[in-house]
Amino acid sequence: MKKNNLFGNAILLVTSYSLLVTLSGCGYTTRSMISNKYRTIYIEPFVNKIDITAETDTGYKYKINQPMLETDITRSVINKYLFDGNLKPVAEESADLILKGELIDFRKDPVRYTDSDEVEEYRLNLVVNISLWNNMTKELVWQENGFTGDTTYFVTGPQAKSEDTAINDALSDLSRRIVARTVEEW
Repeated sequence: MKKNNLFGNAILLVTSYSLLVTLSGCGYTTRSMISNKYRTIYIEPFVNKIDITAETDTGYKYKINQPMLETDITRSVINKYLFDGNLKPVAEESADLILKGELIDFRKDPVRYTDSDEVEEYRLNLVVNISLWNNMTKELVWQENGFTGDTTYFVTGPQAKSEDTAINDALSDLSRRIVARTVEEW
């Protein structure tokens, strides 16, 4: 009888300890490291700084451009902040932070070819320069040049996508990275 009671107490002790460790966690949280200090952000409309007359080092003679891409980037970034919830997009005068950005490159590079030397897969890159400013002190918090969002897409076969769909995927990747860069601990 004593052995059974001792065994039961040992199991209860191990179970209690396991439950305590599980509930206490390891300090991980999905909340932002900056949420206590900053609550709002203004996303300044992105500016298109792509020099379409500059020659490139790829197979294209000149840089390519997608009309109104800077507007799409701005809208995508705002939507990602709304979805994330750590910083609320607001008007400039009431914002704690201001995000400024400029589109500096839009690249479409071949990645894979068919046996007949036709492009089968492309990689799209959206490259921006971004900076985050404290709106109260007007000080630069951080700056990233050459910040990139990208995607790859097939133009033939069962996994084929349109270029517009691929651009939306690259926009989503870029805005996700911008929001993550903003809300992570600096």
